[in-house]
Amino acid sequence: MGNSYAGQLKTTRFEEVLHNSIEASLRSNSLVPRPIFSQLYLEAEQQLSSLEAGSRVDNEEEEEEEEEESSESSSPPLSYQMKPPPEGCCTTDGFCQAGKDLRLVSISNDQIEVPSGFLLVGAKSPNLPDHLLVCAVDKRFLPDDNGRNALLEFRGRQASSGPCSSTLFQPPESSGPTLTTTSELVPAPNPNAPAGTQQTGIISDHLPSTAALGSTVYNGKDSPKQQLVKNNLTALTRPSVLGTLTNSGPPKKRHKGWSPESPSSTETWNLQPNLQTPNRNKNDVAGLSCLTHSTLVGPVSSPMVGSGEPVSVPDNLLKICKAKPVIFKGHGNFPYLCGNLNDIIISPLLYTCYRNSQSISRAYEQYGASTIQPISEEMQLLLTVYYLVQLAPDQVPLIEDLEQIFMRSWRESHLSEIRQYQQAIPQAFPPVPSQIAPMTSAQLPWLAGLAASSCNDSVHIIECSYSLAEGLSEMFKLLIEGKLVKTNYVVIICACRNRALDSCIAVTGKYQARVLSESMLTPAEYQKEVNYQLVTGKVETLGSFFSTLCPDGDIEVLLDKFYQENQGQRSSSLSTSVNKPTALDITGAAVCTSYNVERHQIRPFQLAVAQKLLSHVCSIADSSTQNLDLGSFEKVDFLICVPPSEVTYQQTLFHLWHSGVLLELGLEKEQLTKQRMEQYVVKLDAEAQTKFKVFLQNSMQNPHTLFVLIHDHAHWDLVSAVHSLYPQAEPSVGLVDRLLNCREVKEAPNILTLHVTSFPYALQTQHTHISPYNEIHWPSSYSNGIDLYHENKKYFGLSEFIESTLSGHSLPLLRYDSSFEAMVMALGKRFPRLHSAVIRTFVLVQHYSAAMMAVSGLSQMKNYTSVETLEITQNLINSSRQCPSGHGFMVVLRIPCIPLAAVAYERLYHVRERLSLTDNFEIILGNPNSGITIGKHFVEQLKIWQKIEDVEWRPQTYLELEGLPCILIFSGMDPQGEALPRSLRYCDLRLINSSCLVRTALEQELGLAAYFVSSEIHMEKVVVNDVLESDPEKLSSTDNEDEEIVTEGSTSEKRSPVKRERSHSHDSASSSLSSKASSAAFCMESSPPLATPGDIAKSPHLVLSSSTEENTQNCERQRQKVEKGAQTVISKHLPVAAEQLDSKQNIKSAQISINSSSSPFSSSSSSSAPTHNSFIMQTSQCSMTKASKQPPIVFLPKLVYDIITSTDSSGLPKSSSLLPYHSVMWASSFRPVMSKMMTCTEQSLYYRQWTVPKPIHMDYNNRNEGRMDTFHPRRLLLSGPPQIGKTGAYLQFLSILSRMLIRLTEVDVYDEEEINIKLQEESDQCYHQPGDMWPDLETFKKIPFDYTIHDPKYEDASLICTRLQNMNSDDRSMGRKQEDMYMRRQTTRMRLSKYAAYNTYHHCEQCHQYMGFNPRYQLYESTLHAFAFSYSMLGEEIQLHFIIPKSKEHHFVFSQPGRQLESMRLPLVTDKSQDYIKSPTFTPTTGRHEHGLFNLYHAMDGASHLHVLVVKEYEMAVYKKYWPNHIMLVLPSIFNSAGVGAAHFLIKELSYHNLELERNRQEELGIKPQDIWPFIVISDDSCVMWNAVEIDCSGDRKSEYTWTERNVSLKQILQHIEATPNVTHYALIGMRKWSSKTNSGEIREPFSCCHVHDFVMLNVDLTQNVQYNQNRFMCDDVDFNLRAHSAGLLICRFNRFSIMKKQIAVGGHRSFHIKSKVSETPVSTAPAQYICAPDSKHTFLAAPAQLLLEKYLQYYSHRFFPLSLKNYSHPVLSVDCYLNLGPQIAVCYVSSRPHSLNISCSGLMFSGLLLYLCDSFVVASFLKKFHFLKGATLCVICQDRNSLRQTVVRLELEDEWQFRLRDEFQTANAKEDRPLFFLTGRHI
Repeated sequence: MGNSYAGQLKTTRFEEVLHNSIEASLRSNSLVPRPIFSQLYLEAEQQLSSLEAGSRVDNEEEEEEEEEESSESSSPPLSYQMKPPPEGCCTTDGFCQAGKDLRLVSISNDQIEVPSGFLLVGAKSPNLPDHLLVCAVDKRFLPDDNGRNALLEFRGRQASSGPCSSTLFQPPESSGPTLTTTSELVPAPNPNAPAGTQQTGIISDHLPSTAALGSTVYNGKDSPKQQLVKNNLTALTRPSVLGTLTNSGPPKKRHKGWSPESPSSTETWNLQPNLQTPNRNKNDVAGLSCLTHSTLVGPVSSPMVGSGEPVSVPDNLLKICKAKPVIFKGHGNFPYLCGNLNDIIISPLLYTCYRNSQSISRAYEQYGASTIQPISEEMQLLLTVYYLVQLAPDQVPLIEDLEQIFMRSWRESHLSEIRQYQQAIPQAFPPVPSQIAPMTSAQLPWLAGLAASSCNDSVHIIECSYSLAEGLSEMFKLLIEGKLVKTNYVVIICACRNRALDSCIAVTGKYQARVLSESMLTPAEYQKEVNYQLVTGKVETLGSFFSTLCPDGDIEVLLDKFYQENQGQRSSSLSTSVNKPTALDITGAAVCTSYNVERHQIRPFQLAVAQKLLSHVCSIADSSTQNLDLGSFEKVDFLICVPPSEVTYQQTLFHLWHSGVLLELGLEKEQLTKQRMEQYVVKLDAEAQTKFKVFLQNSMQNPHTLFVLIHDHAHWDLVSAVHSLYPQAEPSVGLVDRLLNCREVKEAPNILTLHVTSFPYALQTQHTHISPYNEIHWPSSYSNGIDLYHENKKYFGLSEFIESTLSGHSLPLLRYDSSFEAMVMALGKRFPRLHSAVIRTFVLVQHYSAAMMAVSGLSQMKNYTSVETLEITQNLINSSRQCPSGHGFMVVLRIPCIPLAAVAYERLYHVRERLSLTDNFEIILGNPNSGITIGKHFVEQLKIWQKIEDVEWRPQTYLELEGLPCILIFSGMDPQGEALPRSLRYCDLRLINSSCLVRTALEQELGLAAYFVSSEIHMEKVVVNDVLESDPEKLSSTDNEDEEIVTEGSTSEKRSPVKRERSHSHDSASSSLSSKASSAAFCMESSPPLATPGDIAKSPHLVLSSSTEENTQNCERQRQKVEKGAQTVISKHLPVAAEQLDSKQNIKSAQISINSSSSPFSSSSSSSAPTHNSFIMQTSQCSMTKASKQPPIVFLPKLVYDIITSTDSSGLPKSSSLLPYHSVMWASSFRPVMSKMMTCTEQSLYYRQWTVPKPIHMDYNNRNEGRMDTFHPRRLLLSGPPQIGKTGAYLQFLSILSRMLIRLTEVDVYDEEEINIKLQEESDQCYHQPGDMWPDLETFKKIPFDYTIHDPKYEDASLICTRLQNMNSDDRSMGRKQEDMYMRRQTTRMRLSKYAAYNTYHHCEQCHQYMGFNPRYQLYESTLHAFAFSYSMLGEEIQLHFIIPKSKEHHFVFSQPGRQLESMRLPLVTDKSQDYIKSPTFTPTTGRHEHGLFNLYHAMDGASHLHVLVVKEYEMAVYKKYWPNHIMLVLPSIFNSAGVGAAHFLIKELSYHNLELERNRQEELGIKPQDIWPFIVISDDSCVMWNAVEIDCSGDRKSEYTWTERNVSLKQILQHIEATPNVTHYALIGMRKWSSKTNSGEIREPFSCCHVHDFVMLNVDLTQNVQYNQNRFMCDDVDFNLRAHSAGLLICRFNRFSIMKKQIAVGGHRSFHIKSKVSETPVSTAPAQYICAPDSKHTFLAAPAQLLLEKYLQYYSHRFFPLSLKNYSHPVLSVDCYLNLGPQIAVCYVSSRPHSLNISCSGLMFSGLLLYLCDSFVVASFLKKFHFLKGATLCVICQDRNSLRQTVVRLELEDEWQFRLRDEFQTANAKEDRPLFFLTGRHI
């Protein structure tokens, strides 16, 4: 029967571990051996799973090693086409696969040698009736006649030895003989195997056999020895293969190349779930998370159809079993159930898990789903059994664990294929994926039984022959008979060879069944069930049970007795503590100064987050999708939606009030009332819709307001409005979906939705509305060890709390209460029908009541509470007495179920009343539906502390309870965003619903304790450690784990001595003396008593010594002394009773109050207190101060504690890998494991890939095949840890968003007064009336030209003087002080009007078409046209290029056949239309493709106009990209480095040439040449708005008038100017530069004849012979104005119109950087270096010669004209040009042209002469007309040295001027850059 292919044997770890485990189980009689599962799957190995994140190869080297070690076979792989042999048998009967004859007929004839000591044994199997197995077996391994005393590890020889060997658990290295045994001889490997056997792995034999591989647990961790065992196992064992296992016996090893369906691994099974600890017994406690909320009872419709005979559920099942069994459907068909269906629960959860695990995820389809098979059903079930076997008695199975196990198993078994497909090697015949035969259905029960044999009957296997019905019947029978008392799980398998597998798993353990059944209740059903139990009085049995526990009679009797004794004479200590603050206040004595409520400061983090939010909003606006047009909004409005919690609502109003946002946004005036403020916050309850409708109406009525809809605590209600599971529920269910996802909100272009939450996971599914790019996560405070934001507070959140439980820290902040858990478990078994929430609440209330009584003096009651509760109560009651002002701390008692919270409140309130503690601390019932109610006495205290004088004031938020000693009973199924004060000290979460294990639910409960601690305060860790070292008994109660009560053989309650390096215990105060109450409860359960007095006496730590009693009395005496004084002194001799009140110790006096806080942080200050009556500083004693310096201590249920504190190898808490939210589900079981290294963004992407919403989720229907379309463009998500300050951050965001919008609607415009006003000719003559609309031509000709420059931008330019001006040096200097010369120009911020020009960032709907976003015009659809004309001055033909968009072609004329550009259309002078502007506008620009104001749509008020951008060739592409619908005029490449003069020159010349072309073209149409419109507009790229002055001349006299200035459209101004009478007689028309300081004198004369700048209308016809200088960079407009005037042309400035220029920080003339031509690095060069001597070795500069000249003259012209410096009455004579010689030198401009208009220079002496590139019009006789001072200087500038000499000769300069050779200079240019040359001389 040896079915084995020839070939080398294959190993896998599975078989070896199975081998060791079975051996251990069979050797062991009592202790539970170490389960296989934890060895195989849960060891923390160094090598991580090779496919940790989906299909990604993480560590190729490790994988290669694995392959080398595990794939040693050299046999060729079989192709998939080979049919596998039949299951479990050879190809030919009687012959093994190697061909050896195994038939008895043949073997009987052979001589078989049996070695000495061996015996031939025959074995038959019922499954194979025709076959007999004969083996030679060592006699020692066979049982004796009585069936006892066999050694179990054995080796034998197969009778048919030869090439056909088969192996049992034998490594391939073994060369010895092998033996197969029958099913009667089950081998069980043992670490202590006898000599003569070759071990698969060596295990330390120093361990006693009873402890071998036992699951002894040390406080949730492994013992050191156990770790040693594991390390040995890990290091020394190599894996073996699990072969095809038949029912006839244990598994046999198979050779390679069996069947492709095999689930087994080709490599090491290195399956490592998320656990750091090697043994998961303690750390993996968890309930099955509720993937489905439907509780299926009895034969309800399920995925599997019921089949066969119905199974009857016996009566009284619950009564007998003390729990309702939970039956999970597995594979195949499930029978019908009938009878007592109320006592069982059926769930399809496991069936769903199995089904999901068999559907291969899309993530793996790339590897070829047809070739890689999913995990088989048999393997699924077997792995499930192994999983259940390794669970500890107090653990509950978790579905996520099972899914991860399946996933890892599947991945590991297909590792080579996945790797092969990843490498994508094309193969005709891919290799067989698995070389091992698959497990058969027949083998499954045997293997399952084998696995379960090691678990001490915790898992019971029932095998059925025909259907599950018989197995279920048998299970019910065993339950009724009480034979499954120790069994937690029953696995029922119906595996027949001929049909599919049927299976189900019943959870029969009382604890597990309870947790699982309760986890299936929805929150509503949970509330309903608890309500029902309270209303029907079922809990009364519990109450009566408690009352029997107290030996001294009923607790009520004790309370009444105490009350009567203390009536009228309250405890002096209590009354003094309460009355103390008032008394001290009045007398002026010491008062606690530590009350400091810090509020309303924006922290660096909050500001950073607000700025991140703003940048996300800006990126939405900047995207090309046009989803948000920020430029169209003028203000911000908002609405904050909060959950329907009154406290959260008031808290948000409170933050809003103090933030000042409403005033800052301009939404409210100074007199803000609370009623007005309430409009901006809405509670999502039934009344929310009214406020929301108002909000929507406002958004529709105010399209220019950006409305921000803030959804705070956004994970709270995500129920779909369409598909609600609770149709009869209140209308608020699904409200968020109805309001926030309504069509109006989605479509409104001015509503931005911001979801804010600490738990964003449910909003990060596959169907989310929020784009991953619109998520903002709270930043980390540290990055690579650098503190990014300096905060003075440290945040304590979940990770910090978990960190505190790790070794090396002080006492942990997370704790659980073992004695409380023990009592709850015992009562749970006693009262199976009561919900555990009811039991837990009643037990905890009982503990608090007993603790209050114990602290008040009824010391016998301390035995009826737990140490933890006693610590909390004692510190609370004493807290107010340690502070002179009576400050105390808060204890939060979280009771989710509102009815239970009410019961607890009433009970605790009653006990407090009877104990006369009414004024000592308050008990507050925190109900989400109502406000806070506290007693009048405490309200008065709060008012004193917070200095509130309002008589009506009441606290409305928990934050306002700062410093109030109180127990806050926090109710409501989920916290709804309520923040807690800094005086929070204890957060008691022992009653949270621990059965519904969802990440959000757990984290939001722990979020209540999130806290800010001052970062200066070090957590007193050092001091605590000192205490531990100096006096270990001081903290014995919190660190005592030597003795722990054991019940029912439960390993969960065992504790072993903690490892010494650990300074704390997970069980914060595991009192080994459990209360008598719990003892009684356990005894009722017919179990051994917990502890007897004798047992207690044996524990040295538990008994208080006599010295301790003396200490207590000393403390008492000192206390009485102290209380006579007004201060409290704490004794140094702290009794141990302070932290552990022993049952033997009776403290009878109510006076005794133990001041030592047993918290880890306050014990140090107490123990170091002085012994004498010296006074201690009040602040050090104030409990509130202490509380605010350290995070609160959190008590959790054991179940939750284990989940939170167990982490995987990366350090990720187990809670993080749970299902994120109850209304989402995993998209697939085939998902990678999360890692602690994941950032928030990576976690978001993980959930977006792997979770899908359920139908009840509001995002369920948000599906679209287009994927990207499902994201809403104006929706953002802000996530950050709880209580970290998200509200402050989003309020700050509103503030800076508003500021930005205002900033977007404002610009900085130059606001400067005109200069040189005093130098103007004072004339009384008025040429025009102030109200004249246009200039009169004849009158205007009489106005003299004003040479003086008044534009403030030329403040640092040379003054142009005339003979008329009476100049002195003072006039000029008054304009501006010397130190102001280089200061920044003055600007003012102006609101953009509707007629403004815009840059590329503006996109509103109106100008989409204008900008080229209209769908009619394809983006960038434009054509390039060359346009050439000749120009005589340049001596060559100029070729320009036009880029003309299709939409603008109508402005041009093209030749018909070739579409050649002929001309630009020009209108007629006589045209009169209000719809278009006649003058084409040219805007030269450089470096301002984004910031230039080229969008004139609004400025032109929508009128048709022709606008041409004039750009340099190298910038063409970028301008075309940003302005696709604008006409571009591209300058020739020779002008790439030219200045603005070149652009002006080409614009004017092109326009004149075009005018000629148009005259010729239209002359053919009968139009006169003079009728063609000759004007163009040349505009700067920074002109932003235009203003007009309206003058009212209605006064009595003509000289009186009033005026107002308002913003008007450019259209209005241009049309007004174009309508000027005789307009064609004017050469240049311009307007004023706007200034806020304009006075009426400046506009008294409505028209001026002066310089015009920035925005000019140029008559190209009249100015034909006057050119712009194409070489100029600066002042070219002044130069042109002077030449135009000298040519006798009219220059008119309309003073009624003004232009505003925007300050633009980039581009323009700033884009010219002068740097060295040699050096690579840009080094700035001083202007003095811009010229040099010819032929010198001066560094040449990479800049145009003309620019160097102009810059040099601007700063250093006094070197050329020393006599001219500040000598304004003797200016420099400048011929035919104006160059800026700097503000301290005046120039006089004269034109050499004949008939030109020049000023009279007779009698004027000049201090210098400037001849710049003078042409032939300048002659010697012309120069001789002018007179110069003696010593005046001359500067001649020419293109080269040759022309310099020629000029000197031609102009006979040597007659009057003296020259020296060293007076020759050149600009610092290389020869190829054509430098300019200077020659200077002195007047003789």
